[in-house]
Amino acid sequence: MAEPLKHLIGPHTARDTADAVARAWGPFDHAAFIADILPVIEGLELMQRGQSIADALHRHLPADFEQAGRILHGCLPAPDRAGLSGWALLSFNQYVAAHGRGHLETALDLLKALTPHFTAEFGIRPFLAEEQDAALAIIAGWVTDPNHHVRRLASEGTRPRLPWAMRLPALVKDPTPLLPILESLIDDPEDYVRRSVANSLNDIAKDHPDLVADFVERHAQGASKDRLWLLKHASRTLIKKGHGKALANFGFAPLDDVSVTLTLETQQIDFPGELAFEVLLSNTDKDMRTVLVDYAIHHQKKDGSLSPKVFKGKSLPLKPGESVTIVKRHAFRPITTRVYYPGRHRLEIMLNGVVQTGADFDLGASEGRDDQGQRASPA
Repeated sequence: MAEPLKHLIGPHTARDTADAVARAWGPFDHAAFIADILPVIEGLELMQRGQSIADALHRHLPADFEQAGRILHGCLPAPDRAGLSGWALLSFNQYVAAHGRGHLETALDLLKALTPHFTAEFGIRPFLAEEQDAALAIIAGWVTDPNHHVRRLASEGTRPRLPWAMRLPALVKDPTPLLPILESLIDDPEDYVRRSVANSLNDIAKDHPDLVADFVERHAQGASKDRLWLLKHASRTLIKKGHGKALANFGFAPLDDVSVTLTLETQQIDFPGELAFEVLLSNTDKDMRTVLVDYAIHHQKKDGSLSPKVFKGKSLPLKPGESVTIVKRHAFRPITTRVYYPGRHRLEIMLNGVVQTGADFDLGASEGRDDQGQRASPA
């Protein structure tokens, strides 16, 4: 059995933290700090364990954040000393986020120094939420930092919808202040940074699709292979939803001269089971056509309505007069991420983001189940 994630932080982390703080600040009461944490930490989950150490730091460090920040900075690795790294620094993030308010420059400088040793993308978000303009002015200076972790923090930490982190409502509503940072990093030499830029743009596309499609169009001209990959990855949600300009940015214009014929092997599917189908594409034009083939399953919900989910297919060229058959099997099997209800469902075929044809099919109830459904996920 895999070791529980919460064990990444534990009594050993508290002792390592106490050792590092004691080296950085002579008056630190090592024994009292440990005694404060050990009775409670074993009963906590991962994030709570980090928070318990952060809370103890607040109780045992000077109340003045400027002084406390210098002490914590002295706990980080440096050329002339060992220091804390990895999960031991989660509590530093939490401490700075909670107690660095009103000390923007000191707090961000500490998080910048921390991020090469453990991510600081969660720690900077309260400062963006409360002092957006001032925080972004500082963060914008990180895009030329020689350390790629710092450059990535400039894009990753400012993502409007960063998973597992607090939302940044002002940047969700108006992400334009982020665009200069992202533009500065689109040709970063590190793939690690470029992926973060793509993810940030993809976040923005969920609320401002035209803004991102326009951004991609502007930066696609003369783009390198790496930049084109970034721009396409940034457009993945838009492409999946069939956004016209996003598709056109990558050569997938609407098609009037490709015919589509859909054939189901059967219109009655047992659960668990598979939906087998064939798609015949025929290019009736005299020119080559590039076709992006996706499909959507409209799942029946408990109330009988249908809810679509798009599944990515493949991109292929079609020569003039050429016909191609695509054979696909879509599996329905029990796991925990979706509830399937028996009854009428629908399959639709999309070319370059536009629905071309579709067919209904019935999904049967699983053995021993009633019409309340069964948890499953398609492959």
